[in-house]
Amino acid sequence: MNRKRCAWAEVSDLDREYHDNEWAIPIYDERKLFECLTLEGAQAGLSWSTILKKREGYRLLFDHFDIEKISQYDQEKIDALILDTRIVRHRLKINSVITNAHAFIKIQQECGSFSEYLWNYVDNKPIINHWENMTEVPATTELSNALSKDLKKRGFKFVGPTICYAFLQATGVINDHLVNCPCYVKHNI
Repeated sequence: MNRKRCAWAEVSDLDREYHDNEWAIPIYDERKLFECLTLEGAQAGLSWSTILKKREGYRLLFDHFDIEKISQYDQEKIDALILDTRIVRHRLKINSVITNAHAFIKIQQECGSFSEYLWNYVDNKPIINHWENMTEVPATTELSNALSKDLKKRGFKFVGPTICYAFLQATGVINDHLVNCPCYVKHNI
């Protein structure tokens, strides 16, 4: 079989690096999960390449996704973030990070960890799809709809079904590498 990287990852070196070494690899770390949720929400209406270019800015400005620190951000901090070009300067998206930190902490308290909460949706086993073409990959599924609905009920923002599906892909809960992608084999051994 002629192996070829998923087409969306051919935009830049940064996209290729992310695709080859991060995307669809299972994540259990709380900070990393919060980072993924934040970045997927920030991406709404933008390209993933734009977010990857700003990822280091997000890490720096949001205290490396220290959820406790973020939950304590005040209006002065929010105003400073809105002026910083190293991130997407969208007031609602920035406010959502703080709102989501509070909701994330509540899930940790209720479920032991956000990771447990998330991975329970798939009985702790990644869903490995077998797509041959990018046109087969859905934007939403019953799983992303259910996750979105529950997260919204718990107070999260920027967690619609499409964002949740991208989050599930990014965190390896769902592996949507195409079957002819080298990462399909690499991540499913």
